Amino acid sequence: MLALLLSSANEVMPTEALVQELWEGHPPVSAPTTLQTYVYQLRKLLLRGDREADGPRLVTKHGAYLLAVEDDMLDAVRFERLVNAAQRDLRANKLEPASAALCQALGLWHGSALADVVTGSRLAIYTTRLEELRVHATKLKIEAWLRMGRHHEVIAELKQLTAVHPLDEWFHLRLMEALSLASRRHEALEVYHRLRYILREELGLEPGSEMQELQRMVLATGHGPVLGRAAPNGRRGPALPQKADCVL
Repeated sequence: MLALLLSSANEVMPTEALVQELWEGHPPVSAPTTLQTYVYQLRKLLLRGDREADGPRLVTKHGAYLLAVEDDMLDAVRFERLVNAAQRDLRANKLEPASAALCQALGLWHGSALADVVTGSRLAIYTTRLEELRVHATKLKIEAWLRMGRHHEVIAELKQLTAVHPLDEWFHLRLMEALSLASRRHEALEVYHRLRYILREELGLEPGSEMQELQRMVLATGHGPVLGRAAPNGRRGPALPQKADCVL
């Protein structure tokens, strides 16, 4: 129940929605009474855990409930704010601040979202969204590091990510780029052929045009595009020095 209320923190949650989620659409006759017991126990827990005036408060409003929480107390809110800030920095080519924000955002994660909570349909949607945002943040961090010239440092992480997301072409593309820039041409080409095999076997598709173009570049020149900080005139500048400020 706490997870459900936190997923809609500072928003009114109708009693019916709570009942449907807690009993997965098949509430017993005693559900309203049981829900009141849960609310009572949760209020006691919140009072025992935080007696500060600005601590979480469970408020009853016209047959509905609202969990009032300061945004800074919620990791999910802090995570999204950091990712949004990093995206703005990346668009402005502020690579180091973007990298730092993304490292901080991803550092808030400790396993899967709500891993120890039995989820109904509403919470399942919420956790799926959080996991998608986590993947998005990971991609932004890898993009930042590649643009900073830190291709050696992302290879191990990208190998793991391509195994976890075998149909995600973006991770394979970035792994090919990193390997080719690290003068590991044969491994870069192996990534292409492995992805091509998976796509053909699973979906009957060929790799996308960007992946095919990168393969041609690696075959012709031994490496993909040279990544680095964009210079003011639009051309790529020299890669930034490597800094071990975040472990992937």
